[in-house]
Amino acid sequence: MTTPHDAPGPTGMPSPPGWGITLPLPGLSLGRHHFLVERLPELGYTDVWTAEGGGTDAFTPLAATAAWSSSLRIGTAVVPVQTRGPAVLAQTAATLAQLAPGRVLLGLGASVPAHVADINGIPFEEPFKRTRDVLRFVTRALRGEHVAGDFDTFSIAGYQLPHPPAAPVKVLLGALRPGMLRLGFTEGDGAISNLLRPEDVPTVLAAVGPQPPGKELVVKVFVSPTEDAAHAQRAARPFLAWILNREPYRKFHEWLGNGELLRETHRLWAAGDEEGARRALPEELVRGLFVSGSPEECREQILRYHLPGVTTLQLYVSLPAEVLADRDRLLDVLARLGPTAGPARP
Repeated sequence: MTTPHDAPGPTGMPSPPGWGITLPLPGLSLGRHHFLVERLPELGYTDVWTAEGGGTDAFTPLAATAAWSSSLRIGTAVVPVQTRGPAVLAQTAATLAQLAPGRVLLGLGASVPAHVADINGIPFEEPFKRTRDVLRFVTRALRGEHVAGDFDTFSIAGYQLPHPPAAPVKVLLGALRPGMLRLGFTEGDGAISNLLRPEDVPTVLAAVGPQPPGKELVVKVFVSPTEDAAHAQRAARPFLAWILNREPYRKFHEWLGNGELLRETHRLWAAGDEEGARRALPEELVRGLFVSGSPEECREQILRYHLPGVTTLQLYVSLPAEVLADRDRLLDVLARLGPTAGPARP
């Protein structure tokens, strides 16, 4: 069964967090990850996570990982609640659980209009209510309950999984602000937060409040562990300018107190000057939200995210093409970046 990585150890101190990696790595096709997945556990990585927007779907890489590894936890961070029906989400999670019993984490989220309406033609409506309703349906369905009735955003005539998972599937919410964070911890198994600096984590933890035993708080960290500064900038600035101008993330960073830092970027983006918006991102914020440098320097920054209550560090890793093409170099970077590279700072 999945267990929170910060559960008290024998000494009563929190255990080290889990270390997950988001696959596929950008620039490396899914089929070329077999060797990497097989080696991740010996490098200290505990999880494989996926994301879903306009590229790779969330579930195929997890099915492949389950076939390639008998120990790694597999999770979505996140799959949008608007682009699949509630029963399809429950069916898919239950099917994955047959491949990886006790190791599946289903991360659900509202996503952004660009990934729901713009490319799927599905109205992006009432994101909080839709996420809440899907969470309620899926958690009940995965317990094997017969679910029927009216929710605020959909109605179900009646559905019951014919083969509910024998070992529980944890259902988490992609959560940025207090309402969704609290929902994840009160009605789900926890939350996944991302695009924040280490100094922002206490704000998220304060919004969560006391965490019941067994709940998860996954923090997603974007990292470019290379001293190729040009690659790090190419990876970070276009992505950050785009995502930070999506309404959910704009409001998230206003709540975190970063609104003034991003004011000029928002102004230029709204005026249609995307290149100007990228250049206007303050370097201090770029380096805080998309860690870069040598693997050792990046690891030190990543460790700052591990505060009491954070159960898993999920890494989105961007590397130059020449590193991706060389298996030995790739494994070396991930080994130097990961949890077994050296003792964690107190």
